[in-house]
Amino acid sequence: MTARTAAALPLGGIPLAPWSVGPVREDELDAVGALTAGAYLADGLLDGDDEYEAELRDARSRWRDASLLVARTDDGAVLGSLTVAPHGSPFAEVARPGEVELRMLAVDPAARGRGVAEELVRAALVRAVLDRRAGVVLSTLDSMLTAHRLYARLGFRPAPERDWDADDGFVLRVHTWSPPPAPGAAVERAVWPPLRTTTTAAGWTVGLSEGLTRRANSATPPPPADGVAGPDERDVATLLEGLDEVEAVYAAAALPTTVRVDGPLGAPTGPLSAALRARGYALRATTLVLVAALPAVPATALPPADGVTVTASPEPDDAWVRLWLAEKADGDGRAADVGRRLLTGAPAAYLTAWRSGAAVGVLRVAPADGWAALACLVVDPQERRRGTARRLVEAGLQHAAREGAARAFLQVEVENHAARRLYARWGFLPADAYHYAERP
Repeated sequence: MTARTAAALPLGGIPLAPWSVGPVREDELDAVGALTAGAYLADGLLDGDDEYEAELRDARSRWRDASLLVARTDDGAVLGSLTVAPHGSPFAEVARPGEVELRMLAVDPAARGRGVAEELVRAALVRAVLDRRAGVVLSTLDSMLTAHRLYARLGFRPAPERDWDADDGFVLRVHTWSPPPAPGAAVERAVWPPLRTTTTAAGWTVGLSEGLTRRANSATPPPPADGVAGPDERDVATLLEGLDEVEAVYAAAALPTTVRVDGPLGAPTGPLSAALRARGYALRATTLVLVAALPAVPATALPPADGVTVTASPEPDDAWVRLWLAEKADGDGRAADVGRRLLTGAPAAYLTAWRSGAAVGVLRVAPADGWAALACLVVDPQERRRGTARRLVEAGLQHAAREGAARAFLQVEVENHAARRLYARWGFLPADAYHYAERP
């Protein structure tokens, strides 16, 4: 990658341009330090001779001893920054073992009101879930009311027993965040069962669905034995027992062996993932499980808007299947047959967005154990950026609430930032993560 110097614009000089959040680049460190100190000064949080200003400007130390997230425009201007410090880092003030601490959240005043701070914090929460952290913690001042509202919206809760006094006499209020309960692999499989399932002698569950979707064509390790607290206590060698049989099943079906790995042992840097890589597997996709509570909603359907109506049916019609398969297969008759059988393997509602008599978007809503799983969201390319996806999700959540679901979940690849931003509108938060390892 060709290095480029980050745009260190003065406060107030941020252009209106597309932006995104990601890890800091080394060439951005000076700009990050200047922005962080400048934002604190602009907010009246520093005196002119405050020693803390030097620490705020020293982004390089934070980069070395913690992690830095940056919001940047596509042309390189830094909009904001957030420090993420694990327990044991010199930048962690109150984090306990297993926690990460958020510090020095700063957004250029000219870039505020655009959701930059929220995207930075959301990115940190996603990172915490991916890294299997027990929780996230931060300290804030009583005067930071806007920040308090943001933290509450994202699921942080005050922890007054952990409040502390800073050297300058201020009282710091501690807020903590823990990943919300996730549906778990059993519920996820119940709403999307493979066409055929085989259990090996070693207890692996092997899903086979003629190659359509990884979820329906992947194997999962056996569950923990009785008396074992969790998957992190299982021996990798034990988990790998019987993998020869799993690989033989997929070879007989002319499919690559795909393994779903989750839990601390299966994190991308964990021992199970390392053992699979040594066996010739490659990481193919990392998936986030996002969850949201379902509030009470009106019993009436959403009225038409902008020429779009949304209907729901207990079975997918041909138009629904064609639109869903458009991004997954070549649309031949066999793919349509496999797709229909896979879709209808569990009870679900099939929502269709219509414009001028044509299907322009689809969504599947499947209930299980008090959850509603939202999946298969597809919008016709010519219909995008017209609010159709938002319309479908709103209708799907309303349908789920009417049917008695208390919570909703969906699965999205971690790199699908557009989808994550869409679902954030309804309060979806990261609860779990897993990844697929594949061997050709």
